[in-house]
Amino acid sequence: MSSSRILLSWSSGKDSAWALKVLRERGDGEVVGLLTTLNATHQRVAMHAVREALLDLQAAAAGLPLWKVPLPWPCPDGVYEQLMSDVIARCRAEGITAIAYGDLFLEDIRAYRLSRHAGSGIEPVFPLWQLPTGDLARTMIQGGLKATLTCVDPKQLLPVFAGREFDEALLAELPGQVDPCGENGEFHTFAWGGPMFARPITIRKGEVVERDGFVFADLTAQPSVASEDP
Repeated sequence: MSSSRILLSWSSGKDSAWALKVLRERGDGEVVGLLTTLNATHQRVAMHAVREALLDLQAAAAGLPLWKVPLPWPCPDGVYEQLMSDVIARCRAEGITAIAYGDLFLEDIRAYRLSRHAGSGIEPVFPLWQLPTGDLARTMIQGGLKATLTCVDPKQLLPVFAGREFDEALLAELPGQVDPCGENGEFHTFAWGGPMFARPITIRKGEVVERDGFVFADLTAQPSVASEDP
């Protein structure tokens, strides 16, 4: 087995979660941490708008430390790139040899990541790259992944999908032009259960709001009965 140490770019969504499962099963390196960018103003995962407290629960359930990168809002490109350069430098210092991404087929995103890694000594890894997204979505669901849509782009998908569970029923109702994995930004998810976690995260669905041109379903952690016992 390779001795490579892998940091996984973690959006809190289904693709990141499935990438963790795939990487662990491949066994050609050890995932040693999760890397997440946060909107520092709102203390939520960038784009997905997932609360930081839920992110912490995910990391605990995955048994991995979190590398949090707080981003100002709005975040200028130069600031973002400097923060990511700092991450690369920390990777080298801590013996990380690769950063994995859950990207599926967007060539421009892949090219950007390759350019950021060039000459860094840190390998970019794409465990889900170009897997057919219809098949991948069904494989995730049949494999036990549990996720909820937290963000919908109303220009591509009706707002009523915000807060829906990512399941076979949802796939059947998606319009034909919408990618089954939402890779074109049609929707984002929060993964709360599945084989990549030691235990599921119980969530409560809150209000649905429209902000900055997107529709968000607010999720909070539902305390378990055991955690409420004295």
